[in-house]
Amino acid sequence: MVTKFSAIKQGPAIKQGAIISTIFAIVVAGGSYVLGGFGRLFGDSVAMNANGTPVYDSIIPTMLSSLPDILVGIVVVLVLSASMSTLSSLVLTSSSTLTLDLVDKNFVKDGLNEKSKVKWMRAFVIVFVAISAALALLQYNSSINFIAQLMGISWGALAGAFLGPFFWGLFSGRISKAAVWASFIFAVGLTTSNMVFGFIGSPIVAGAIAIVASLIIVPIVSLVTPAVPFDIKPPQQLGAIDREYLHELEEEELAEEAAENAATQAQADMSATMS
Repeated sequence: MVTKFSAIKQGPAIKQGAIISTIFAIVVAGGSYVLGGFGRLFGDSVAMNANGTPVYDSIIPTMLSSLPDILVGIVVVLVLSASMSTLSSLVLTSSSTLTLDLVDKNFVKDGLNEKSKVKWMRAFVIVFVAISAALALLQYNSSINFIAQLMGISWGALAGAFLGPFFWGLFSGRISKAAVWASFIFAVGLTTSNMVFGFIGSPIVAGAIAIVASLIIVPIVSLVTPAVPFDIKPPQQLGAIDREYLHELEEEELAEEAAENAATQAQADMSATMS
């Protein structure tokens, strides 16, 4: 959703995007809570770890095992389509981000040309897909069950790192670069250290703490560090179709002006020849 909001170029799409994103978030969050609530009904059928805690990745398969085959098939198709869409969007975004923001600006002195950028992006796509396949094979061929825990850790780290800067950046013009870095370091440091040492226990709780702390850290650090000045270009009120229409009109006017100039030049050349 963040990448889609970053691509907005005109005013009406902001309201439309906010409505669609809010509905999407409600459906996802509400569906997760509903599944979590009903998952407790299958507590006696869910696989358990040696320490007595449930294997979280086995909850949904256990719930689906009692459905008719046709519904299981529909669910499998939906899950596969969602997984493919998520994987493609993540690897494309990650590969372009690393290529344009890391490799192109830091490791290549003169910058990359377009063909080199495409090659780097393709290489990163292959790397990320290989990592995903390796994690899936490791999960399938071993007794390690950590996909749900990894999701909790990564989502908590990302939400804790970005929520504070995004939220306060909307309402304040004096958010500092140090505050953003402080939010990043605290959220990622808390979630990763908890993953290693387990001093909080649940990665979900660690993520929630990181989110709340980010909202507190950003304004406090911004008060004692210099802000980064930036100008906000107000969004245009014209829709995409209107802007495309105006662009076509400008091209037609330029074409007509070029034709008139060519005709004038031809007449001038003819007059010079006759004289």
